[in-house]
Amino acid sequence: MPQDSPSSGAGRVIADRYVLLSRLGSGGMGHVWLAHDPKLTCRVALKELVLWGTDEEERAGRAARALAEARHAAGLRGHPHVVTVHDVLEHEGLPWIVMEYVQGAVDLRALVERAGPLPPAECARIGLAVLDALTAGHEQGVLHRDVKPANILLAPDRMGAPYGRVLLTDYGISVQPDGGEPRYTQSGALVGTAGYLAPERISGRPPTPAADLFSLGCTLYHAVEGRRPFERGSDTAEISATVTDEPGPPVLAGALAPAVLALLVKDPALRMSAVAAEAALSLVVSSRAEAYVRPRTDPGSVPPWGAPPVVPDFGAPVVVSGPDPSPAPPPGHRRGPLPHALRAAVAAALGLVLALTGVWWAVAHQSGGSAAGPYGSVVGLAQPLDGGDCVVAEWSSGTRFVGTPTLTVDPTCADKAPDGQVMTFVPVASASEARAKGPAGCAERTEDLRGTLPDVRSVAVVPSGDGFEVTGGRVACLVLGAHGPVYGPLDGYRRLGSAFVGNATMQKRDCLRLPPARTVLLVSCSGPHDEEVLGFTRLAADLTLAEAAKQQDRACARDVPPEQFGFDPSVYEADSWTSEATWTAGFHFAVCAVRKQNGGTMEGDGP
Repeated sequence: MPQDSPSSGAGRVIADRYVLLSRLGSGGMGHVWLAHDPKLTCRVALKELVLWGTDEEERAGRAARALAEARHAAGLRGHPHVVTVHDVLEHEGLPWIVMEYVQGAVDLRALVERAGPLPPAECARIGLAVLDALTAGHEQGVLHRDVKPANILLAPDRMGAPYGRVLLTDYGISVQPDGGEPRYTQSGALVGTAGYLAPERISGRPPTPAADLFSLGCTLYHAVEGRRPFERGSDTAEISATVTDEPGPPVLAGALAPAVLALLVKDPALRMSAVAAEAALSLVVSSRAEAYVRPRTDPGSVPPWGAPPVVPDFGAPVVVSGPDPSPAPPPGHRRGPLPHALRAAVAAALGLVLALTGVWWAVAHQSGGSAAGPYGSVVGLAQPLDGGDCVVAEWSSGTRFVGTPTLTVDPTCADKAPDGQVMTFVPVASASEARAKGPAGCAERTEDLRGTLPDVRSVAVVPSGDGFEVTGGRVACLVLGAHGPVYGPLDGYRRLGSAFVGNATMQKRDCLRLPPARTVLLVSCSGPHDEEVLGFTRLAADLTLAEAAKQQDRACARDVPPEQFGFDPSVYEADSWTSEATWTAGFHFAVCAVRKQNGGTMEGDGP
């Protein structure tokens, strides 16, 4: 008789050791659990493999293969880009695999679904890490056989860089949960996922390292283009196209395109080798020479943890004399765009701005003299920007990111609902160096902060030639709300005890206090606090605020579950925040927090 998965749930003890806390995900072949290991007092991920079928001998063989492959994968323990296998065991007749629990991780498939295609250089960086993991396995005779976006995890690294850590999971284990994508078998052995299988595997030939490289090519194509290379209307058609058709022409891949297409060559003997792939991907990462062209679409969702800022529209580089995002209804101040030749020259000088997400850039007009102010006449600032200055931006075009903004400084950070704030500076030796290095420097220096906020972008305000000395030889780095004002100071410029005007300035790991009036205060996490901010989730833009309020708790519980951050689900629950001012301005995010179910304060008793 077929044997289904035994009854399972939070609190169940596996192999007299691992206590299940919550289900992290399910797929066609089983479930993934967050569990507690009391011996080592740490959290682990348990993969419960469900082996469907009526033939007991066949089921036993599959279980034996799963355990053997898990043991092979354990041989890669300690590799920086492989999720570690700690243990393999059998419980109630089914195999379980004890894996490293990567807190705050999101898989590449989910990231692309929510944020859209990634910049080519970022895809190349991810590809290099996955290639390193694959090569380490190949050297030990271990093949992955299921490389795909859902099996690549991205998480904050030790320095807190968003998605700095890249991990290949499900390594060498062909029968385990896969997020619901269909799997295919041949002679009773699972061989991979439709859309990522190499042609030779579909044709029945044995797996080789070259097949893993083809799957890597499919994965990178998906990441940079937002679709699979052989995507069709059905799995059967997609499998057939993989064998007979050429991949769809890349549109967004830029300098990454040659490497991706070389990995997708159908003949494994002619396919790009691992050594050549490493050289090609390294070149894309180091040069970042391609301009990232992105269709004009909604920026997409910010992932739940360590999320990179929303990717802006680089459709046609806009050269402006100041920062980017600005308030919703910008006043008049009409002025035509810069001449095409100047736009092209500046774009060529800046290149890509590191192809980083969440970055917009600004340079000064060269036509204004010193009387035009330190950043040119259109920016309109008479004095250099200083650290902590709150800035209001008014766009000449009436649309954010189009045309040239006029900037004003609000010394109170409250009177005019600031669009953002000066967070840091990039020192440069000359005005030309400011134009060449300022935007990239600001992107790098604000990256960590942008990773803690739901909807902001980095902006470089570059001094004009005549204004260079007045600015002290510094490019001002701003962080501005992507869809409207941020309604107050950011990061270290906020004071403990201050009240949030809206939710746009709430940052990850902020601790909140809720007095009886329901005013939300920023407080120290070392003292009594009612909630802690964990992340964000994007809500549908066509919702009214009332409709969003009905959905936000459920959305946060689904997308940013507190148990994934180590909070016991029997004690804690998700909470969420939206506000009328920010929602009306186009900030369609819920800030997701955790609180105690009994309403108590949280000091000293977190995970």
